[in-house]
Amino acid sequence: MYEKIIESVGPNMDKVMDFLTKKLSSFRTGRATPALVENVSVDCFGQVMKIQQLGAISLPSARQISIQPWDISYISLIEKAIVKEVPGLSPVVVGNNIIINMPQMSEELRKEISKAVSQVNDDAKKTVRKYRDEAWTEVQDKTREGLISEDDKFRAKDKLQEIVDKYNKKIDELISRKKAEIEG
Repeated sequence: MYEKIIESVGPNMDKVMDFLTKKLSSFRTGRATPALVENVSVDCFGQVMKIQQLGAISLPSARQISIQPWDISYISLIEKAIVKEVPGLSPVVVGNNIIINMPQMSEELRKEISKAVSQVNDDAKKTVRKYRDEAWTEVQDKTREGLISEDDKFRAKDKLQEIVDKYNKKIDELISRKKAEIEG
């Protein structure tokens, strides 16, 4: 009985990891990455669309992002959206492309981004603990109802802690990799 409860925790933990990965990819490092701009919302003639839906994003060099809209009427709309949503980036229109040169990161900006990454780390770990606590509460309720034995209850507790430790280790690895990227 407790195995089902433990198994139900896995998909929620995977969602936390997916969210964390997406969130971390949106943080700026010294290198160009499509993730910086691909999910920027553009108000395109009454509809809100992501840049990745409006054009091709490429990286001509390690410090440059190029956006080639599929329709040239999108160029000024995309440019305005980037200026509005991604502080610190200055898009430049060159022909039918939008070019973004990545500026060098100042030490102050590195510290700011590193602090934001730490906050995301804390949020992810809190969410993992929340899912663990929900599962543990369910195990305790089933024990009170007589559906799970005391021995199984403590086995469940150990299994839950193993899962939490495994996911916290994955979170720590992602965070330390991102912080290393930020430090350059």
